Amino acid sequence: RWTEKGVQNTFSETALKGEYLAFQLGIYALQDLSDVKITFSDLKSSSGATINSKYISCINTDGTKYDGTIFTNSVSVKKGKVQAMWCGVDVPQNTASGTYTGKAVVNSNGKSKEITLSIKVGDDVTLNGGIDFPEKMTRLKWLNSTLAQENTVIKPYSPLVVKDNEISLLGRKLILDTDGFPAQIQTFFTPEMTSIGTKANDILSAPIAFHFVDANGKESLQWKNSGIKFTKKEAGTVSWESVSMSQSIQMAVNASVEFDGFVSYTVAITALENATFNDISCNFSMQPNSAKYLMGLGEKGGNRPESLNWKWDVAHKNQDGAWIGNVNSGIQFSLRDEKYSRPLNTNFYLQKPLLLPTSWGNENKGGINITPTKNTVLVNAYSGSRSMKKGDVLYYNFTLLITPFHAIDTDFQWDNKFYHKYSPIDTIAQTGATVINIHHANAINPYINYPFIEFVKMKEYVDEAHSKGLKVKIYNTVREVSNKAYETFALKSLGHEIYSPGKGGGFSWLQEHVGDDYIAAWFVPEIKDAAIVNSGMNRWHNYYVEGMNWLVQNVGIDGIYLDDVAFDRITMKRIKRVLTQDGHPGIIDLHSANQFNKSDGFNNSANLYMEHFPYINKLWFGEYFDYEKNNPDFFLVEVSGIPYGLMGEMLQDGGNPWRGMIYGMTNR
Repeated sequence: RWTEKGVQNTFSETALKGEYLAFQLGIYALQDLSDVKITFSDLKSSSGATINSKYISCINTDGTKYDGTIFTNSVSVKKGKVQAMWCGVDVPQNTASGTYTGKAVVNSNGKSKEITLSIKVGDDVTLNGGIDFPEKMTRLKWLNSTLAQENTVIKPYSPLVVKDNEISLLGRKLILDTDGFPAQIQTFFTPEMTSIGTKANDILSAPIAFHFVDANGKESLQWKNSGIKFTKKEAGTVSWESVSMSQSIQMAVNASVEFDGFVSYTVAITALENATFNDISCNFSMQPNSAKYLMGLGEKGGNRPESLNWKWDVAHKNQDGAWIGNVNSGIQFSLRDEKYSRPLNTNFYLQKPLLLPTSWGNENKGGINITPTKNTVLVNAYSGSRSMKKGDVLYYNFTLLITPFHAIDTDFQWDNKFYHKYSPIDTIAQTGATVINIHHANAINPYINYPFIEFVKMKEYVDEAHSKGLKVKIYNTVREVSNKAYETFALKSLGHEIYSPGKGGGFSWLQEHVGDDYIAAWFVPEIKDAAIVNSGMNRWHNYYVEGMNWLVQNVGIDGIYLDDVAFDRITMKRIKRVLTQDGHPGIIDLHSANQFNKSDGFNNSANLYMEHFPYINKLWFGEYFDYEKNNPDFFLVEVSGIPYGLMGEMLQDGGNPWRGMIYGMTNR
């Protein structure tokens, strides 16, 4: 179409007041182009009115990441190829009617091309930025959304309270040492897990500590630390820093804890002079009573083995930490560095595995030993021998999750019965069900993870259910995206930001229209719904949050049914905020197929998704879970959810009703 039209120097379009006007500039490269950028002038009308250039941008090169930070991208175009650059004018609602003109300047390799923009703004005002008309690509604005990004406290959690070096949160307490690491971690949940008591359950038997062992096998470094300096004290987040110095090493600690019990540590080790070590390690010394069970590091959830020796193997294993604890006290730890990137999961781990941390992994010299002694269970995360030159920096980062997250809600478990099929409301009501989970590939939610096309039918169904006392939740996540998405080709123009690289294939439509560089996912032949795998942490998550908000406000959904999860806890918090706003129930179920297999890197579903558990109402674990052969401790740790403040239901083959009854679990 562009070829037939010929080279154009002017782009003209009409827009409503308040509309996000999306358009493309198609670049045909006469030579190899690198770092293509588009700059925009103000748009001005003959009457002197202006649309400021700050309202115009190119989504290929600029925007906002899913975590709220600035997104920039470098675009290259090979000679003879065409690159679509998607741009948008966010026309302010108070813009005066008229025709506005200005310039878009395409720059690359020191050369430029000017395009005249001519936008005619009419008299009518559109609501919601025009997002109710997604076929006009108005929702591309959602890719740069910061909705629900502020870390406000979400129920049932309480604001963080700081007193001296103690930070209190719902049912738990974090006590800091002067070097910034935890001196003690406590929980106050009762053994029944139905309430929060006053008796402290100590998790640590000694402060978390780093050890630097020299060539003689001794710890010869003498440390002086600055003490703790709090850099943020907010209801949702408390941050602090501390610097420890020795003659040869500086250890700078920057850390934070959030209201749900997530603790993040950035530990920068800087060589002040040339230094050689037999080992750099970190010890998590745990009280035996808070280390009864273990899950991770190649072990299924259950009773902690007497000892454990584990080595890094990122090519085959999605393992970088473990959960270790008891029913009412425990921690999950994950070892990372500054290059950490969330891997793919659910059958796709081997196509985008973990990156071996330069620090902890140390060319596969690192590992973890877990050994019990008389009064402690020692978790020793070691990295092995290495030399550092003056000025070298290593990041021994790690995260912690303090479990449980809250007391279990037995009232919710007993009062809500779930129905998993799109059926007439009256038929469902007769079963005694109270909540309907609408999966995809049906009349009101036909296309996987894109519930915006038959939304009128969905709203009619939801309204009828509400009138008869039932709630409706829908299947919607981001692991893959339907090819029916209006924005498919805009997303493809973003390279590998949204769509994972892959060998292509799959349904013929994908091969004909999307090309050969993607991973084909779920396919429903009857409706020709062909999904493409999402690459991981990207701006589609911003779109996802905005889309959920739109569904709550315009369709009235009562929550979502997650089928495995391809986003992190930042997106989960945002989702919970928009789902529960204005008194909406915001129920979230999490279903997972067992990830303990070759394709998923032998990870445990509960370990993989624990960062999401603070916002989940119910677990469905899940396909390929063996409810017959595994021991009761496996059922408790990896399936029931109880040690994390949750309850769940069974799925595979209808579950085991006798075992399920012990943990308050039934089946679909």
